[in-house]
Amino acid sequence: MTTYRPEKADELIKTAKAMVAPGKSILAIDESNGTCNKRFEAVGIDATEQKRREYRELLLTTPNLEEYVSGAILYDETIRQSAADGKSFIDVMRERGQVVGIKVDTGAKPLAGSDGEKVTEGLDGLRERLAEYYEMGARFAKWRAVIAIDTAKGLPSRGCIEANAHALARYAALCQEAGLVPIIEPEVLIDGDHDIATCERVTEEELNEVFRQLYHQNVMLEGVILKTSMVISAKNAANRAGVDEVADRTVETLLRTVPAALGGVVFLSGGQGVEESSAHLNAMHTRHGDHLPWPLTFSYARAIQGPALNFWKGEPANVEEAQKRAFTRAKYNGLASLGKYSEDMEGA
Repeated sequence: MTTYRPEKADELIKTAKAMVAPGKSILAIDESNGTCNKRFEAVGIDATEQKRREYRELLLTTPNLEEYVSGAILYDETIRQSAADGKSFIDVMRERGQVVGIKVDTGAKPLAGSDGEKVTEGLDGLRERLAEYYEMGARFAKWRAVIAIDTAKGLPSRGCIEANAHALARYAALCQEAGLVPIIEPEVLIDGDHDIATCERVTEEELNEVFRQLYHQNVMLEGVILKTSMVISAKNAANRAGVDEVADRTVETLLRTVPAALGGVVFLSGGQGVEESSAHLNAMHTRHGDHLPWPLTFSYARAIQGPALNFWKGEPANVEEAQKRAFTRAKYNGLASLGKYSEDMEGA
């Protein structure tokens, strides 16, 4: 069959390359209002729209953040908001040369006929929503699927893997039709007590199915970014794998499953500590960076936001120092994406 090429193919490829430019990547600030409110409440911040706006402004206006952050994934509320001076967040990002992204799924819901698994919804009306976001200035989108491991129950089921992969592929095709680069995020959750070998097996099965579905839906891989979890031991595993083993197994799994034509690969931090996520990414480059067929970088949320949020606590007097902490984490991860990060930097 003839390889399908979307109408805006050249624009999609250009956008994807900008998103994963060397030493840079994507900041994830696309938490739903409910998730953001829970994080606020945990550190004593009022869970209001105004506080959410102030927090997103703090992050998006961090001085020099564009040196290490090529773009940001926004939530629907955020993409419609503005900074205190009246400038829209879209314009704030554009003026810094950053690419505007938007989360478009409507959340993971219980998968009918399954024992506690979930499937991500949001395809209904997606074509129209994507057209609106493109007109607003967005140039990429994100859709997250969640795959839980439960060895006692035999999860994940094949049905769950196929349902989520099919939804990701249909979303990706609609994105490219609209001129937006799709970030596809099939996250294998870190919850549980399974070992790293189990995570590797599930990750490989999931990624193989995702790319099979992308092929069937005529998605142009050069205009796609994969956002994936690392191959890592579960949080409650008896013996958690070290940094080098995580790096080796993650890269080897990607090389077995991800076509070389893909626009790029970015990682979610997925419950890792801020230093841990930097160390893992750095090790992938120091140990395997000379034979990676695609850019390999980060798209962290809490691993960059966490130190800033914990210091800010909703207080205007804390903004400047909170921004310094966000910049530092972005810088360290930018360096890690080049294999130039060191744990010695943390003390400085």
